[in-house]
Amino acid sequence: MIFLGKTVNKKYVMFKKYRIIKWVLASLAIVSMILIFIGVYIASLLPAEDITLSNSQASEIVYLNKNVPFNRGKILAVVTSTDVMGASGKGTGYELTELARAYYVFTANGFDVDIASPLGGNPPVVLDKDDMGIFDYAFLNDVSAQSKVRNTLPLKDVIGEDYKAIYLVGGKGAMLDFPDNKYIQTLVQDFYTKNKVIGAVCHGPAALINVTLDDGQSFLQDRQVSGFTNKEELLLIPKAASIFPFLLQDQLIAEGAIFNEGLMFLEKVSHDNNLITGQNPWSVWLLAETMIRQLGYMPKQRTLTGEENAVAVLHTYETIGAKASEVLIKQIIQDKKQTVSRALLIDHGAIAILKADLKKFYDLLGLASYAKDIENK
Repeated sequence: MIFLGKTVNKKYVMFKKYRIIKWVLASLAIVSMILIFIGVYIASLLPAEDITLSNSQASEIVYLNKNVPFNRGKILAVVTSTDVMGASGKGTGYELTELARAYYVFTANGFDVDIASPLGGNPPVVLDKDDMGIFDYAFLNDVSAQSKVRNTLPLKDVIGEDYKAIYLVGGKGAMLDFPDNKYIQTLVQDFYTKNKVIGAVCHGPAALINVTLDDGQSFLQDRQVSGFTNKEELLLIPKAASIFPFLLQDQLIAEGAIFNEGLMFLEKVSHDNNLITGQNPWSVWLLAETMIRQLGYMPKQRTLTGEENAVAVLHTYETIGAKASEVLIKQIIQDKKQTVSRALLIDHGAIAILKADLKKFYDLLGLASYAKDIENK
């Protein structure tokens, strides 16, 4: 009887384990099917790939060629020379979109642009094709621009007197070779003393760290500044604090800056007299045009890109709600005859998943679907 009881008990345990395994496998199959369905649905929301985009030419973009003012002076753009992201061993460099878009705002508004880097020569570049648009590909195909970027001026050879403004380009490499560069520090000090315009975006404000004025005070003391935030950095690189010498937001605050933090991965620009700083790549257009205004000129009118319109929609969603975002989408597409980047809406949906915000994920997919429907009417 005892032997029989042990046998029955053993069979029951095996049966129970089998049922658990079967349930787990069935659950995995269901989850896989759901994920496949979501993936197919998301793919259906994305516009068809424009195979001609990579062939974009600056000479064919009206904004860059019509009514361009003549010879308003020169602006210096500075990019990183660092190609490895600290101890991580991962590649890095300057962000192409952060250089290309500002470069074209400057040139379209009558300024010549020189490009410099700590080491000179051909600096490393980061190309994120998911974020690239017509201006970015045009920059890659622009013989003049590419000659400048492949032969950047060594910072030690730059003559500050030649320029009316300096623009410090982002890219994670800037965290490593901007803060302690004595040539950058001298340029910032000189531009401040002569009341010239200083612009920096994303990780570019790292160049302002360790800059001191003649009275020994930190350049950043009590200045309104924006830059890549801790939340943005740590979401993408959880170990950022061990990879970089500091987190940018923390260090800017430590040196006395009044840090203006906007919504994650959305446009945010701080304007403090002649210092103009932007939070992330989505801030470049506004930052560059704010620099033009600070230089004393009204920026040329420009049709907003689909990405910029998507940023406006996302900001409306975050501050007012989904219904207001739908109204804005309809206005942009039907009334203004412009586009809204569905890809960017979906990207922010992916960010919502990383933050375990399923409602936001659902809402943003809905906005992307709504934009597609309006476009197809």
